[in-house]
Amino acid sequence: MTPPPQTALPAPDGWRTFVWLWGSQALSVLGSAVAGFAFSIYLTVTRYPLAEQKPQLALALAATALAWGLAATLSAPVAGTWTDRHDRRQIMLGADLLGAALTFAMLGLLLLPAAPLWTLVLASGLMGLVSTFHGSAFDASYTTLVPKDRLPRANGMMQTIWSLAGLVGPALAALLIGVPALLRRSEALPAWLSGLRDGVPFAFAVDGLSFVLAAVILSRLSVPSPKEVTDRSGLQRSFREDMTFGWTFIGSRRPLLALLLTFAVANLCGSGLGVLEPLIVKFGLAADWQARGSTLTAALATLTVTQSVGGVLGGVLISVWGGLKVRRVLGVLVPMIASGLALAAFGLSSTVLGAALALFALGLTYPAMNAHSQSIWQAQVPPAMQGRVFSVRRLIAQFTSPLSTALAGLLAARYAGGSVAVLAGLLLAGVAAAQLFNPVLRRVEDGPAALASAAPESRIGG
Repeated sequence: MTPPPQTALPAPDGWRTFVWLWGSQALSVLGSAVAGFAFSIYLTVTRYPLAEQKPQLALALAATALAWGLAATLSAPVAGTWTDRHDRRQIMLGADLLGAALTFAMLGLLLLPAAPLWTLVLASGLMGLVSTFHGSAFDASYTTLVPKDRLPRANGMMQTIWSLAGLVGPALAALLIGVPALLRRSEALPAWLSGLRDGVPFAFAVDGLSFVLAAVILSRLSVPSPKEVTDRSGLQRSFREDMTFGWTFIGSRRPLLALLLTFAVANLCGSGLGVLEPLIVKFGLAADWQARGSTLTAALATLTVTQSVGGVLGGVLISVWGGLKVRRVLGVLVPMIASGLALAAFGLSSTVLGAALALFALGLTYPAMNAHSQSIWQAQVPPAMQGRVFSVRRLIAQFTSPLSTALAGLLAARYAGGSVAVLAGLLLAGVAAAQLFNPVLRRVEDGPAALASAAPESRIGG
């Protein structure tokens, strides 16, 4: 068996570069959160406002989310292989610019009286594709920039940004959506804005500009790209061989595969929340927020913000604490059990306050779960292989997300959204609890993965 190759050390100024890169992505993530919330409001309030349009609303929510998820998931192996073969900075830069172009195209669609649903679905799918290429290059750049002892902190920082975007995004989106109405009341609406029903296009303009700003910052940074791994004869591998490499690497390591399958179940149970939440707010919690003189937009923003507050708090805690140094798998499974119970509690809620508390607990669990999982993978996979391996990891862990979205849309169109959430939450908590006793999964941190698998013809260790 050939000896494992040495892992490249992070760049001397890698932490500073990572902080700048993290900041640039924070802008993009925030912009996407603003646009995502505004799009949900567009579909729920503007496009399908009537109670009898519930089936059409469920279809639109599910179809656009499904297009994004399928494109993002199925393109992962290609994106990972491309990442390991090309300059990672250039990939992220190109993805930011394409993301800006697609966002501005979506803005144009929303300015139409009624854009065909298929165009919105297509745009969502293309955004998912671009996001996967960017995410693959970004995820594979951590270990080339960040010292090993700071990886949990870096992962926690990124989890914090996702949660912070969920906190700030809905509030900013709600503010932008209400701008035309405020101007109309003050009779200060400019003539060129007189045709706007709401400020949803403003939210997409903010998202597009955030992509542009992220690209400008990234253009000033230096992000190392490890040398491409060759086969044992020193010859360059074919693109097809590299696409299968990640499957071989993970398939020969049962503990890593068990961890991925656990996340696949988690995504099956939890990814439908984006479809269920607007429906639960509109139909299941309507009596409560109407009795309080509130609106659907305000209620939905309250829940989204509250979940994000939990996520921000969880992200800050994991960033300051640094996470578990050993038995990190417990940092994955215990929060996963808690998240399943919180999802079930959300489904059982009959008031906005009860639903908000449940989503706060749900958001609190995500950073610890994801940061510990990411740290496990970063410790097991050398930097030059992370694009290919992480892309397959994403595909296996997230292939159930589009299925979850489709099932949520179908079930919520026929049954109460709260009942669907309760069932999903209890299933997630049960599976995660059972995995605590899985001897294979408990070995996921027994030592670095054998890197002799770099040669396709060599025997792969466990």
